[in-house]
Amino acid sequence: MSLRQRQNYGRHGRVLRLGEREATRGCRRTTSSPSTASWRSTLLCGSLRSAQAMAGLFTVGDLRKPPFFPWNESMDILDWLGAFFGFQRDNIRNQREHLILLLANAQMRLHPPPDNVDTLDAGVVRHLRRKLLSNYIFSQCPWGFWTGPLRDLLYTSLYLLIWGEAANLRFMPECLCYIFHHMAMELNLILEDFYDRDTGRPVLPATCGENAFLLNVVTPVYSTIKAEVDASRNGTAPHSAWRNYDDINEYFWSSRCFDQLQWPLHPSKKFFAGPPSKIRVGKTGFVEQRSFWNIFRSFDRLWIMLILFLQAATLVAWEGSEYPWQGLESRDVQVRTLSVFITWASLRFLQSILDAGTQYSLVSRETLWLAARMVLKSVAAVTWTIVFGVLYSMIWDQRYRDRRWSTVANARVMNFLVAAGVFILPEFLASVLFVLPYVRNFLEKTNWRILYVLTWWFQSRTFVGRGLREGIVDNMKYALFWVAVLSAKFTFSYFLQIKPMVAPTKVILKINNIDYKWHEFFAKTNRFAVVLYWLPVILIYLMDIQIWYSIFSSFFGALVGLFSHLFFASALQFNLMSEEQPFRPRGTIQTRLRDAILRLKLRYGLGRPYKKIESDQVQATRFALIWNEIIETFREEDIVSDREVELLELSPNTWGIRVIRWPCFLLSNELLLALRQAKELGTGDRMLWQKISKNEYRRCAVIESYDSVKFLLRKIVKKGTEEYQIITNLFDSFDAAIAAGKFTEEFQMRILDTLHSTLMTLVNLLIKPNKDSDKVVNTLQTIYEAAHRDFPKTKKSFDELKHLGWLPVNTNTVGLLFENAIELPNADDLIFYKQVRRLHTILTSRESMNNVPRNLEARRRIAFFTNSLFMNMPRAPKVEKMLPFSVLTPYYSEEVLYSREQLQKENEDGISILFYLQKIYDDEWENFIERMRREGMDHDDEIWEEKLRDLRLWASHRGQTLTRTVRGMMYYYRALKMLAFIDSASEMDVQGDQRELASFSSSLISQNGMGGFGGSSMSLNSQNLSRTGSSISSLLMGHEYGTAMMKFTYVVACQIYGSQKKKKDSRAEEILYLMKHNEALRVAYVDEVNKAPGEVDYYSVLVKYDQKLKKEVEIYRVKLPGQLKLGEGKPENQNHAIIFTRGDAVQTIDMNQDNYFEEALKMRNLLEEYSHYYGVRKPTILGVREHVFTGSLCHPWQRVLANPLKVRMHYGHPDVFDRLWFLGRGGISKASRVINISEDIFAGFNCTLRGGNVTHHEYIQVGKGRDVGLNQISMFEAKVASGNGEQVLSRDVYRLGHRLDFFRMLSVYYSTVGFFFNTMMVILTVYAFVWGRLYLALSGLEDAFKNSGTSNNKALSSVLNQQFIIQLGLFTALPMILENSLEHGFLSALWDFLTMQFQLASVFYTFSMGTRTHYFGRTILHGGAKYRATGRGFVVQHKSFAENYRLYARSHFVKAIELGVMLTVYASHSPLAKSTLVYIIMTISSWFLVVSWVLAPFVFNPSGFDWLKFVEDFDDFMTWIWFRGGVFTKSEHSWETWWYEEQDHLRTTGLWGKLLEIILDLRFFIFQYGIVYRLKISGGSTSISVYLLSWIYMVVVVGLFVVMAYVRDKYSAKEHIYYRSVQSLVIMLVILILALLLKFTDFEIIDIFTSLLAFIPTGWGLLLIAQVARPFVQSTIVWILLFLLLGYMTLCLALLFWLL
Repeated sequence: MSLRQRQNYGRHGRVLRLGEREATRGCRRTTSSPSTASWRSTLLCGSLRSAQAMAGLFTVGDLRKPPFFPWNESMDILDWLGAFFGFQRDNIRNQREHLILLLANAQMRLHPPPDNVDTLDAGVVRHLRRKLLSNYIFSQCPWGFWTGPLRDLLYTSLYLLIWGEAANLRFMPECLCYIFHHMAMELNLILEDFYDRDTGRPVLPATCGENAFLLNVVTPVYSTIKAEVDASRNGTAPHSAWRNYDDINEYFWSSRCFDQLQWPLHPSKKFFAGPPSKIRVGKTGFVEQRSFWNIFRSFDRLWIMLILFLQAATLVAWEGSEYPWQGLESRDVQVRTLSVFITWASLRFLQSILDAGTQYSLVSRETLWLAARMVLKSVAAVTWTIVFGVLYSMIWDQRYRDRRWSTVANARVMNFLVAAGVFILPEFLASVLFVLPYVRNFLEKTNWRILYVLTWWFQSRTFVGRGLREGIVDNMKYALFWVAVLSAKFTFSYFLQIKPMVAPTKVILKINNIDYKWHEFFAKTNRFAVVLYWLPVILIYLMDIQIWYSIFSSFFGALVGLFSHLFFASALQFNLMSEEQPFRPRGTIQTRLRDAILRLKLRYGLGRPYKKIESDQVQATRFALIWNEIIETFREEDIVSDREVELLELSPNTWGIRVIRWPCFLLSNELLLALRQAKELGTGDRMLWQKISKNEYRRCAVIESYDSVKFLLRKIVKKGTEEYQIITNLFDSFDAAIAAGKFTEEFQMRILDTLHSTLMTLVNLLIKPNKDSDKVVNTLQTIYEAAHRDFPKTKKSFDELKHLGWLPVNTNTVGLLFENAIELPNADDLIFYKQVRRLHTILTSRESMNNVPRNLEARRRIAFFTNSLFMNMPRAPKVEKMLPFSVLTPYYSEEVLYSREQLQKENEDGISILFYLQKIYDDEWENFIERMRREGMDHDDEIWEEKLRDLRLWASHRGQTLTRTVRGMMYYYRALKMLAFIDSASEMDVQGDQRELASFSSSLISQNGMGGFGGSSMSLNSQNLSRTGSSISSLLMGHEYGTAMMKFTYVVACQIYGSQKKKKDSRAEEILYLMKHNEALRVAYVDEVNKAPGEVDYYSVLVKYDQKLKKEVEIYRVKLPGQLKLGEGKPENQNHAIIFTRGDAVQTIDMNQDNYFEEALKMRNLLEEYSHYYGVRKPTILGVREHVFTGSLCHPWQRVLANPLKVRMHYGHPDVFDRLWFLGRGGISKASRVINISEDIFAGFNCTLRGGNVTHHEYIQVGKGRDVGLNQISMFEAKVASGNGEQVLSRDVYRLGHRLDFFRMLSVYYSTVGFFFNTMMVILTVYAFVWGRLYLALSGLEDAFKNSGTSNNKALSSVLNQQFIIQLGLFTALPMILENSLEHGFLSALWDFLTMQFQLASVFYTFSMGTRTHYFGRTILHGGAKYRATGRGFVVQHKSFAENYRLYARSHFVKAIELGVMLTVYASHSPLAKSTLVYIIMTISSWFLVVSWVLAPFVFNPSGFDWLKFVEDFDDFMTWIWFRGGVFTKSEHSWETWWYEEQDHLRTTGLWGKLLEIILDLRFFIFQYGIVYRLKISGGSTSISVYLLSWIYMVVVVGLFVVMAYVRDKYSAKEHIYYRSVQSLVIMLVILILALLLKFTDFEIIDIFTSLLAFIPTGWGLLLIAQVARPFVQSTIVWILLFLLLGYMTLCLALLFWLL
């Protein structure tokens, strides 16, 4: 079949299917338009297996027909269920298509195929029912399934219909199970023909009638959720005051829901009572409380371990032995360490108190056992504490009475140990079960009452979190990982943190007669000084596991990355090619080790990754089609040029060439090297050929050149002429000599250079646009003379030459040889001249083409793709047998396609987006212009006219736009079509079509531009160029479209697309453009229909663009119970659109992501991972590698989290979900307001808690964009940190901390909330160190310690070094170095790291630490987490200082000034600071933090140090400061409005949050207390009266400020002279007071400046306390005064910061 016939066949085949829609019962429509039918059923109707599935659906048979419903025989069981239970019409249509696709695809994947292909296999339906309802079955509901294919189909259909119409209830899987349970019971009654006892009629469901399910089932539960959300006050109310999705869902975990709620649902039940009703159901399962104690509650085992080791290590180190085992030889030390059990019991008591204090609201009449357990746990903990205390005191009492360790004393020690053994018995049992994970899983999953009674004491019986133990092998892997981490950590802590602190501590405790510099309230403060010394050490001790975890993760990540690249195969046995059975089993330890060695060899060029292959193999041809399509997509994306396309593509097997025709850039210079080897070696065919064949590319270059020259000469010489026969005879002689192994013996190798240069001349003549036949003849004669005269070693006589046929038969012929025998092909023979250009490149290239392609992104993608083909991944099945999947992208109002105005708009520096892109992507811009000229653009001005759409697309594909995301995801569709063609095409088709494809692709270069690689530039002939002609789509036969549509669905959830259309928003037009040009793209949105004033109906709508009608058409419209957004926006948007996705898997893709065609080819391989076991479970989430195309760096931690730690969650959106598994478990994200603001990771939490398995795979990647400006990154960091703050409060983190084994719990902590908490601990260490040192310096303690020689100690130096390393971000750089070393080499990685340091990466990282600390801590204490739109735009605009101040004032600037002032005061009053070197060593890390927090917004701000910008920023900032706020004033315009918004979190915080805030603010008063005693006026007095008198100064300063403010407001405008008089009077009064103080006291001028250091912090502290107490003081004059004072202080601080 020819190419044109196939194209016509494909088009007619698709039209035929479109025409069959009306005749097929499964393809009904909602309107009369022939194009509004079910968009996928149109393609399924022509499929045999889909027909089988639909035939099964039509089998209503003898089932009782629904009453009061117009039934006809064309209806199927979904219509039957819809009629009985009142489902919406479009919901039925949607789920019909959904079910058909699931069954059809499952039937297609059966292996071996069923005997009866005309019927739907019963096992397919049964398997689907089991997987879909696995969560319902796991819940152990009190009834069983009836068996049979019809029942399976009915249960599956019923659940899908419930799920498809459940709207927001889909976030509550057990609620859906409850609904399904009762409706399935009713279904059983109908199927069994039961009769109603009351009416005597056949049983009808409780929900029956039009839209009955929506009105009577969904809406009541939805209304309850909405009432609770309304009570949350937009998420500002405490979490304990309202029920979120999880609370309502967990109500259905208990059997009490059957008793209290019953069926049918009735709004009178207290479950439906909303706030403020007192009878409503309260929180269920867990109460989220804002407190840092949640970190201890959730991960209590970690903190107990750290505290107990700290206590034990300190006790052992206190003995003074060099090594701990030496200290433990003493019985005194041994007994002292037993005190850890007292601490352990006390910590358990603390935990019980925290549990009771936070979860008391869960107690109700139904949960009295919970209250009993809380009380009993506290009583038990207190009892154990008392018992251990008594036994411990008895030991020492006996010891001191006997004055030795007598037998009685030792007996008491044994009594203590027996009690301790009983105490740790549960921990011992847990350790035994850790070694036997299968037993633990069995016990947790079993619902035997006896087991429930036995485990009741330890934890609540919850539906999730059961059976989470991994297999023995996985247990051992992550256990060994953590044993290594903890061993390193505790060894370091003991020898370099704890032990060095012991000796100085002993000395400090012994110091007496300290000369205090202030009034000391307590007689002995040595102990408090010890606390200050130890506090930084303890803080670092508590967090430095994070450092060791990062270090070990880096090395383990490198090892895992190495072993993930180990699956080697021959060059053509790529994993990409389909195969029915796996190519080989997973490697053993031996094979993995062998492959690792081979991998290292390949990394450094010491191995060969392929076997020799020849061009007659079909797989090579198939791969050539794939490879060339990849290069074509590169050209469409403008990352390669037309010239590079020819150098990169795999040429088809033409001209009779016997080897693989590798891309030209791989063969460059290889021929010349082979010629040099031939000339140097001289003789010996075997030795020469072995030398050449050591390099596969060189071997292929030699053979291809020889075959090409042979074909070329025969092509340009007329067949049948004497010249043609001479050429044939010459090559026959060459072939015979080669076959006999005597080529070097019969011919002179030195002549090869002559032949080579002459052939180059010939090829150069042929590729010129104007060909000179005479020169061609002369060149041929030169070649002929050299070949038959000079080339043979033995001179042959005339007769011998004539006998060999190397001379003309008739030697008397007039004219030159070849003169009349030349016949050059026409210019239309594009294939011929393309091959000539290729031959020219091989012959003339003298240097390696390492810079091909020039574009770095193209080179990176080629390198990753080719490397990934040798990685360990499953073999791909045929497209027909692959798992179907969907891609879902949530979209709100981001950029779709850049407009002309956006591209041309210039900022204040005259830089536009287009100009920026032209400079950043200069080579891609050149390629784009080249492509536009090839497509008909004559002048550059046309780029803004005829080619404007192409220009907008080019720019949009380089930004973070929806256009870029859609293009990337549609590569899946394109790849599946091509792979389906390759799967179904025969060997003849593939080889023939490759030649046809080559004829199309030849049009990329016109005959007028046939310059070689080293020749002149190409001149392009636009008439002969066809951009689409070279695509594989030209070969498709028609069925590939249907296959691809069955396997792939792409839905973009454009939530407000409907309102955008109504408003004529340009984004709506651009979305329509995307649908128009991407036939597989579907858009889901929420449509709001106004029925009456105040009444709005909401619908989930799916639309597409109909290519036949040339307009947008509606496919489905499912009514919602109300407004969509009850929780967080993105998960709600995903949830409403997920009903329109299809397949067994769904990939979640965010709006800032991209995809690549070559990676889309591997999706079949990735989906096969679902059939492999990873440990004891198959995957439920497939983690996918991300490439950040905006330039950020990725760490290898995700692969470590997946293997060996087994705690990888869901981070970001490229991951692929097991759609059917998640369909019944709450969906792919959580949506509760505020608590689930980081919705992504909660999908991973939910997956892990419900027994899922998350893996990570390196052989496929998806592009991802991140924020690129400092402000964008900071807002993103703020959102993530706030989200982690909310995670600390969540039930998911609490359950993970308690349900996972100890080592997985550690992994979860340090990979999630622990990272942010430890970041905060680093900042707190800086504060603790600086405040502690300031206290010691001002009090005089430091001077006393210096004199005693205790100031220098190793532990403090170790702490400072660790802290500084963290601030520099060096420990986070280690993963990057190892990862880059693995992929690019160590030197390259080291250079990248050094480059980052020169680019001030450490400053940036330290600044980010401040962002994370601020928002993480504030969220835990006060709340305020919210989504922060970052814009995702290009950073081409200078940010004003006012904007930076709004963003960073509270998080960075104020804190930096506080630390700077403290360090300055410390430098002036510390005796240690007298030595500059000592001061620098002690404070360099703190000063680095201050400088980073101050300078980063300038350093990373475009034109941040430009003087003109500085002046403009100053004017703008002063305007912002003095602008008075109003009702409608935004924070961007007024400081007052901004300041009130900054305090919003204090209005909603709880009592404990306010108290802690006030306690933290009290630290500022230490300044005043310490400094006033340093004033000269104090005269060295340490009386408390000095401090009390200092408040007079505070009152006077504030009074003067109030007087001046009052006078200014009243007199400055109208009575200016009076205003100036008051000013003069105040100034003279101040001067008079200063003069009196100078005369009669010890006052000095320096005291004025010193007192400012007391006034500013004290005033700031008063202001912060007033902010917390705002509700009490806002209505008083005090608030007005404080507000005015705050404004002036803000201005002073800002100016001070600006000067710094």
